[in-house]
Amino acid sequence: MEFMTGEWFGRLFGVLVVNLILSGDNAVVIAMAARTLEGANRKKAIVWGAAGAVVLRLIFAGVITLLLAVPLLQVAGGLLLVWIAWGLIHEDDEDDEEKVKAGSSTWQAVRIIIVADAVMSLDNVIALVQAARVEGEVDFLLLVIGLATTIPLVIFGAALLTSLLNRFPILVYAGAGLLIYLAVEMVFADKVLHPYLEHFQSIEWIIGLVAAGIFMVLAWLWARRSARAGS
Repeated sequence: MEFMTGEWFGRLFGVLVVNLILSGDNAVVIAMAARTLEGANRKKAIVWGAAGAVVLRLIFAGVITLLLAVPLLQVAGGLLLVWIAWGLIHEDDEDDEEKVKAGSSTWQAVRIIIVADAVMSLDNVIALVQAARVEGEVDFLLLVIGLATTIPLVIFGAALLTSLLNRFPILVYAGAGLLIYLAVEMVFADKVLHPYLEHFQSIEWIIGLVAAGIFMVLAWLWARRSARAGS
């Protein structure tokens, strides 16, 4: 396996960006589940909860990697990434405290964290698997790096992520644009559609960038319109 090439480092950057953007909600889930615990119990719940969540993500990643060979499934995955990108910009306004109840003991908090993260992280894993693909094949090392960096992100990153995304909304749009670019790659790589799109393979990156740009503009206009309607 070739690594440490320009493409590999480019993919590594994509993996880290995807993980950074999509780990915010999971970090908040962990913080909310452990909010009633104190001291060592809180730290233990966060560490074990995050570790359990990462193990589940690794299992999800293995299953998804195998399933990507199924015809038209990459098209479905690409459409799911579009939906994830849209939801990333237009998040539900429901209070996180209403979404996640707090655990009354360390192991109850761990269970809540793992279950909630499993429900929330399937879309994250799909995005990570696609971001970790080099020359059409999933690079296991990149995928492991992406999953491993989840631990410090969700343990230490809740406040930082929330602050950064609130202070610099452009980061959210940039992350959504990256997901659209990955969605285009998934559509091009699908076994059923690839023969029809092969003639456009040389400009795939241009199509991806244009699609990402159009999506970000439309999402911004929609958000602006919604803000005006709500005012």
